This record gives sequence, structure tokens and C-alpha cells, in this order.
Amino acid sequence: MTRRSRPGKSAARTFEALPPAKGSRAPFAESWWGREWLRSLEDSSLESGRLQRGRTYARGGAVGPVTIVPGSAAALVQGSRSTPYRSTVRVEQLTDRQWDQLLDMIAERAANIAALLDAEMPAGLADDAAAAGVPLLPGPRDLDPACDCPDWGYPCKHAAALCYQVARLLDRDPFVLLLLRGRGERELLDELGRRNTARASAEAAAHAATAGPDPAAPPARSGDPAGPAFTSRTALPPLPAPSPLPERPGRGPALVASAVPEPGVDPAALELLAADTAIRAHHLLAAALSARHADTAPPAPLTEWQDAVRFAAAHPTLEVFARISSDCGRTPRELAAATRAWRHGGAASLDVLESPWNPPTSRMQRDREALRADWADGKPPRLRSWRNRWTVEGRDAQLRLGRDGLWYPYTKDQGAWWPAGPPAADPAVVLTALLEA
Repeated sequence: MTRRSRPGKSAARTFEALPPAKGSRAPFAESWWGREWLRSLEDSSLESGRLQRGRTYARGGAVGPVTIVPGSAAALVQGSRSTPYRSTVRVEQLTDRQWDQLLDMIAERAANIAALLDAEMPAGLADDAAAAGVPLLPGPRDLDPACDCPDWGYPCKHAAALCYQVARLLDRDPFVLLLLRGRGERELLDELGRRNTARASAEAAAHAATAGPDPAAPPARSGDPAGPAFTSRTALPPLPAPSPLPERPGRGPALVASAVPEPGVDPAALELLAADTAIRAHHLLAAALSARHADTAPPAPLTEWQDAVRFAAAHPTLEVFARISSDCGRTPRELAAATRAWRHGGAASLDVLESPWNPPTSRMQRDREALRADWADGKPPRLRSWRNRWTVEGRDAQLRLGRDGLWYPYTKDQGAWWPAGPPAADPAVVLTALLEA
């Protein structure tokens, strides 16, 4: 029986939800290995219509954070109902023997390691692996998508959306593919470092045995671990592991009234502020430790009102709502709408709620044409336009275009418009979900 490796839980990686893809005709995968992934999906699909709908979902931002573990990827995908579906795609893991073959191929050339560290998958490595019987890239029928929705399609549109989103992750990081095949990035780099060091030691020993001792060389110190690394021209020592991210933020100190020196300071309020600070620090640390933190711009500073809404969304208690609405001069109903908007998209979503604006006419015309083209019968509902808002005639439903280029769904309740869900770049995706909810 062939034994398969069992990497630890640390091999799992979760990627934040990707922003909606720009353009409805642009290719979904730019890298050759990402395109190979999609070729495997499309060759194994039984119906192209569901793939097309899956692409629309993925482009529109319907796929939530994607968790990659050895052998599978999973995510929540927002469909037509209010509760998202859980979709997965499974990939066969490599055996220990296949991993040994693949790691030997990578370690043979320093250029292979350099390419992987530069987010590139060497085509020669994939070809050599395939020739040796190591299926690094999935072939037809190698992907096994699944979903808890009632759709019988293979794959359904939600699982297809996840597969398309994984292709975007593969474009950014080829280690995602290696993790799906069974090994995490840290485990691979450590193993490659050990193999390079062993190779360098063997080369140095062979050279010393044939050349003899160098009389001009200083005496060697017994047990010097840096010797093989300095004598090798290709060895890459393993990188030190970063400090692990705590599983959850700290709770902060528990205070009593006697521990607060300033009169009139509420210990419970201080405890809540400390806990909120810990949550924000945990989020920033997670972003700093992510594989692509250098490509992400730091968030813009929040205004006093934005920070108050963020705080209320993170700590939705009656006391917090009462204090913030009183201090900010807003009604509890206004604060409730603001916090709901914040949960769907942060500061950008709050701006959509509070600030109508005039988008370029060309953008609105282009999105109307896209809506008509993507609708099932080419006849979407009649819409009344006002500035950045489309209101569905005869329905308490509305779409609002944000300055971030995304469409936000709204519903009307007791005479007021309320945020109704996450945004997407494709107005057809948002409107379909809004009308079917």
C-alpha cells in the first residue's frame, strides 16, 4: 500500500476574498499553470452553461475567503439565497515517493527554487515531473468539485465559481498548487534546504577526497555547520520561520473601579476598548504575515464617524449603540443601517449608503448593456435611474454603484433603504440575488 504524507495543520492557508475581476471578457487565468487548472475543469465539465454562470459569480465577488489544505480547497459562495453555499474541490495528493522525485527535480537546479520564490512555476519542472510520472498539474477528470446546494450539475455554478477563484490564486502563488498536492510552502522550503545542504556536503567530501588537503587553508573546526553552506554555490539554507499568528486576539486586562485612577472613567468601557485594540492588532498582524502583504496598500485612516461605525459593527450591544448614537448625534436606526453597510464592505460600503454621486455616463451605459447581455432572456426588470442608483420598478429593490466600482444591493423597509448584501462588479449577479432572496 502506498503511503501518503500527512502534513500538519500549519500547512492550511486561508486567502481573503479576492476583489471582483475587472472586465467580463478578460481571461480568468494569466499564468500558464492557472490556465492548465482551468483546462482540467472545463474538460471535465458536463455543461458549459454552469461554467459560464460560475465565471460570472467569481468575477462578481461571490466567492468568500478560500481555505486551501492538502488535497482540497473550500469556500462559501453566495448564490441566489441569503445564506451562502459551501463548495469544495478536491485534488489527488502526491505519494511520498512522488514527492521525493519532485523535490529531487527541484533541488537539482537552483533556478527552480528561485522561480518558485518569485511566484513562477517553471515549465521545464512540470514537464520533467510529468515525464517521471508525477502529476504536478491536474489533468482531465482530476478535479472533484462538490457543493451543498440542491443543483445536480457537475460542477454546479457555485463549485465552478470556486474553481475559477482558485485559478486566480494560482496566478499569484504557485505554492497553492503544491499545497493542494499535499505539501505546504514552509515544509517544502525546509526540505529543499536540507537536500541542498546534503548535496553540498557530498560534493565537498568528494572534492576533498580527490584533491587532498590544501596546505594554505586554515585548519577546519570540528562540527562547523556553516562549512557545507560556504563551500556550496547552489545551497539555499532554510529560512527562519516567522512568529506564529495567535489563534485569536487577546482579551485585555480585567479592570475594577479601584484600578482606574481618573474619576469618571468607566472600567467596562476601558476593557472594551482594550479588547477592540487587540482585535485590530490581530487583524494587522495577520495581514503582515500573509504571503502577499507587500502587494497590499495600507488602509486609509478612518474618520471619527467611520471608526465609530466600525466599533459598533464589531461590538453590537445595546449599550454601545446607545453611547455611539448619542455621542455622534445619530439615531439608533441610522447607526443600525450604517453598521449593516459596514459589515458588507467597510468604509466603501458606508459611503454608498450616505453619499449619492454622479458616475460617468459611459460607465452606467456599459453596465446597462452588460446587464441586458447577462440576463437570461435579455430583458432585465425596468429600472429607474437617479445618479448612482437603479431602482427596480414595482419592487422594493435597488442597486447602488460605489466609487470602488462595485454594485451594492439595497431593499426598502418602512420607508427607508437598507443594505441587503455584499457587493459585486457584475450588476446581473447582484440583481439576480436580490430579486431571488
